[in-house]
Amino acid sequence: MKRVLLDIDVLLDVFLNRPPWVTDAARLLAAIDRGEAEGYVAGHTITTLYYLIAKARDRQTAAVAVTDLLRIVKVVPLEAADFHQALVLALGDFEDAVQVAAGLEVGAECVATRDEKHFRGSPLPPRSPGEILAML
Repeated sequence: MKRVLLDIDVLLDVFLNRPPWVTDAARLLAAIDRGEAEGYVAGHTITTLYYLIAKARDRQTAAVAVTDLLRIVKVVPLEAADFHQALVLALGDFEDAVQVAAGLEVGAECVATRDEKHFRGSPLPPRSPGEILAML
């Protein structure tokens, strides 16, 4: 079974209904919900997701989104070692490096993102939701 770390952009596409990306992103979450893949998010993604949805919509919408997400994905707890590992990864963005460290922690095979350029040089390959769906 494919293990996938979900980048926040994919989650925001679903929960904020952002066309044209929402279709593949929602299909990927549905596939994870059906057990066709294992979905993971880094622990810090949950707080950022809540904040961004509450800012764009409202707190109740954010709470429902987080509750729904936690029903279908596993949260990767972050330790000091994960942040140290992120610091030595050759990525331009520290937050993306933390995502990769979280994915490596759980043996993820890829990062689901539509911002693949931010993950260039990552030991965890970036894949679009559509690419991941084609591999399932």
